[in-house]
Amino acid sequence: METGKLEKIFLKALPRRCLVSDRVALRTYECDGLSAYRQPPGLVVLPENTEQVMAALKICRENAIPVVGRGGGTGLSGGALPHPDGIVLSLSKMNRMLEIDPENRIARVQPGVTNLSISKAVEHLGLYYAPDPSSQIACTIGGNIAENAGGVHCLKYGLTVHNVIALKVATIEGDLLEIGDESMTAPGFNLLSLMVGSEGMMGIVVEATVKLLPVPECARVVMGIFESVQDAGDSVAAVIASGIIPAGIEMMDNPAIRAAEAFVNAGYPVDARAILLCELDGIREEVDQQIQAVDRLFRENRATDIRIARDDHERQLFWSGRKAAFPAVGRLSPDYYCIDGTIPRQALGKVLTEIERLSDEYGLRVANVFHAGDGNLHPLILYDAREPGQLEKTIELGSRILNLCIGVGGTITGEHGVGVEKIGEMCTQFTDDERELFHAVRKCLDPQSLLNPGKAIPTLARCAEHGAMHVHEGQLPFPDIERF
Repeated sequence: METGKLEKIFLKALPRRCLVSDRVALRTYECDGLSAYRQPPGLVVLPENTEQVMAALKICRENAIPVVGRGGGTGLSGGALPHPDGIVLSLSKMNRMLEIDPENRIARVQPGVTNLSISKAVEHLGLYYAPDPSSQIACTIGGNIAENAGGVHCLKYGLTVHNVIALKVATIEGDLLEIGDESMTAPGFNLLSLMVGSEGMMGIVVEATVKLLPVPECARVVMGIFESVQDAGDSVAAVIASGIIPAGIEMMDNPAIRAAEAFVNAGYPVDARAILLCELDGIREEVDQQIQAVDRLFRENRATDIRIARDDHERQLFWSGRKAAFPAVGRLSPDYYCIDGTIPRQALGKVLTEIERLSDEYGLRVANVFHAGDGNLHPLILYDAREPGQLEKTIELGSRILNLCIGVGGTITGEHGVGVEKIGEMCTQFTDDERELFHAVRKCLDPQSLLNPGKAIPTLARCAEHGAMHVHEGQLPFPDIERF
């Protein structure tokens, strides 16, 4: 539907200040952080409260208008890619902290609240919100819920699904659902886990109650330096096998190390083939014991050097390079493509070695920086979209990496979602019956498939026609999508 017609329909129920229809302004919403593809929406709706969300969804239901929910636009799988004939429902204006309850250690927030702002709001109470994606300064809780976001500390403290205890969700059918409970024994099916990670295909989150944790008494970081990614991978497996659960354990290979060091001067050894950053937190005596144990395990697995942050300033400095790795790598090439696959920890060395071989085969540089503790890989493929054929080649390499993850018993996403980026690989990972079940569950709440259509779950016909190779051919849900 044309922008003018959409605007007239929505002006019947919403004030003009809640609508974006200018052609130039619409370009602001044409992609998310993946940015390999772009598509301007027909209209952007910016509701200011739950009633306006419900009004917008009612219009969409009655007029069969597709709806793409959007948070901070920092997603990395094309999950917020607009539909050309639909609206983007941006929740950025719904950004209020509704309640902070330090006694029960919970916060009730609107979906447009940014991730980091929760921790900032409760810092004076000695509390914080554990999930910490690298984009936490900009990403929103609503988007985190849609993608089940993780972060550096998800190994010990869990993903978004483990830190959200209740939701209010507006459905396309006009219902306002209250899902979850502050108690640990809420009756009925676990619909909360179904909603978290559903990529905006089940409903629109209008309110979330999240868990707050006490700031640990002590936190220290060990940096292990290695001459091979295999040795670094073996060290990760050894630490977990010992029974130690670090707050986070991250790996960076040499290209990522060099980029991060040049960007933030974190004190990284630029000649190392790989480094591990292992954070241990808790009571001081326990942390001191674990530091000694990790030091020993790293050395047993051929670490060439070990550095322990001397104070909290140096701990934050060590982490600054990891947190800034994505923008740092962005300085090395006009474009990069971020992959998100998860593998068993014991396969780290094998998979990283194969990624290096594939990098040589395709003639495309790859920098690896990722959550090593839970095997969540983030290979960054460097390319130049201005060169004909490079984007297609990059997407093909990314698909081969994802299929490599499946082949060793892993999965195609750890925290970025499927979106449009990995919809082809869904045909490989799941059977026809499994995908049919996904669609059946989705249609219980969205019979017309108006919420984020064409994302996350491919149709059986599409898999049969294109197989897992259709992403290689650049085919995506909407035929008018442009490429950068």
